[in-house]
Parts: sequence; C-alpha cells; structure tokens
Amino acid sequence: MTIPLADILSPQRLQAGAAGPLYLKLRQALEEAINSGRLNHGDALPPERDLADYANISRVTVRKAVDDLVRDGLLVRRHGSGTFVVKPVARVQQSLSRLTSFTEDMARRGLKTHARWLDRGLFHPSPDEMMILGLPADALVARLGRLRVADDMPLAIERACVSADFLPDPQQVESSLYAVLEERGCRPVRAVQRISAYNMKDPDAAMLGVPAGSAGLSIERVSYLPSGRVVEFTRSIYRGDAYDFVAELTLSEP
Repeated sequence: MTIPLADILSPQRLQAGAAGPLYLKLRQALEEAINSGRLNHGDALPPERDLADYANISRVTVRKAVDDLVRDGLLVRRHGSGTFVVKPVARVQQSLSRLTSFTEDMARRGLKTHARWLDRGLFHPSPDEMMILGLPADALVARLGRLRVADDMPLAIERACVSADFLPDPQQVESSLYAVLEERGCRPVRAVQRISAYNMKDPDAAMLGVPAGSAGLSIERVSYLPSGRVVEFTRSIYRGDAYDFVAELTLSEP
C-alpha cells in the first residue's frame, strides 16, 4: 500500500537531522523509517513529486536520495508500478541432510510463519506429475501453491503436488503439509532434491519483494515413502539473498 510520509519528511525534521547535503538528509530519513519499521517491506513510496512536496525540496534531490537507496537494496523500482521498500533479511541456513518442512525449519529458528495460498485443490495431473508420481491419466492430484512467509518476510514460493490417494482433501493443509501426511501415515522418509540457479521473473519476483532478474534458487524435490513409492513432487523458488543450503560431505574410505 502507499503510505503517508509527510511527518517523516517534513522540512523541520530534515533540517534537524545530521549535517550534510539535503539529498543525504532525505536518504537518512527514509533509511531510518525503514529500519524502525515505520516503512515495512513491500510498502510503496509516493511519487517523487509528492516526496519533493513533503520535504519542500527539488525532485532532483529526491531522485538522488532514492537512487542511493535503490543501489543499496533498500528500495526497488518496478517498471510501471512504482518504488517499493525492501527490508534487509537475515540469511537462513538449511541443511540438505535432513528432510523437513518449511514450517519445521522456521520453527527451529524461532520464526513465526504463515502462508498466502496461491492454489489449493484437486486437479487432473499434468504429464510431468503423472510420470513422477506414477499415476494414470484418470487419477487426481492435490496441488498446494503458496507464498511462504517468515516474520512477515516473503522467503519462498512453493508448489507441491501429492496424489489424491494420500491427500484426498487438500483443504486439510493449513500450515505443514508433512504434519498432515504424518497424521495420515504417509509422511516421506527420504527425498531427492535438484537445486539450480534461477533469475527471478515477475510475478514471482513481485510476490517475493525483489526486483525482476534477482538471483534466486529453483528447487525440485521428489519425496518417497518407506515402500519406495513417490508421495510428493514439489517445485519451489527461494530468494537468493535469504537462503543458504548447507551439505556435510565426508571422504569415502580408500
């Protein structure tokens, strides 16, 4: 949403700030508002002419301050949409040696999570889904697409697919998919993940609050039951500035 900045950028407040040129005072006022939470991740800045009116300065000065914050990654310009706040994120390390859900990963770090559902229902499987899940064409699959958020910061877009044999009612999943599968006696015990570099494209980039073209991680995961049957096929996109995946390697015996 677009928020009022008249009080943050009043001429009196800017003049009372640290010594230096006006563009630097404006930059410092905006940066302080971002760091203090008065401006939140995803908030839209008003047009530059409005910022200039609030601060009683020229649009050239506003442009220089905004350019500085864009360069430092605290603001992002989206063509045709405007300029938006990007809150810095603490990087998350996720081990590749444990099969856990996003909810479980974030809970271990003391982070509060929620999801914005993008897609949740029963569908006929795509050719890829039929092949990977080992399903006939007349089968049904539960698709669960959601934006994963931790401490109000969007971190990943996750699109999971499970055979309707294991998840006949996808509305059961409110938080953790693995918790629901465990209740039904079909939680996966192992998985194969493929991780590759990915340049963010809209609308995914916009949902994750990063500029189009930003570095990200594309992950495909195929999860298995103890019997060897595939239970889950998930495609996810993670913010490259927020995630590190860590694997422990051992030297094999000669």
